[in-house]
Amino acid sequence: MLILTRRIGESIVIGNDITIQILDVGAQVKLGIEAPKDISVHRAEIYAKIQAERSEPGD
Repeated sequence: MLILTRRIGESIVIGNDITIQILDVGAQVKLGIEAPKDISVHRAEIYAKIQAERSEPGD
């Protein structure tokens, strides 16, 4: 795991086309994520729910 320190307004770039910007830091951290439309971006708990639904046998 790569651990970085960023301030509000600073960004992290992943590959050539994904940018994560720090928007606010308080009780929670607010991130802005720019990625191509063909790349899904989900919170971990939503991603886990999607994966669980995909692995359920069909009715």
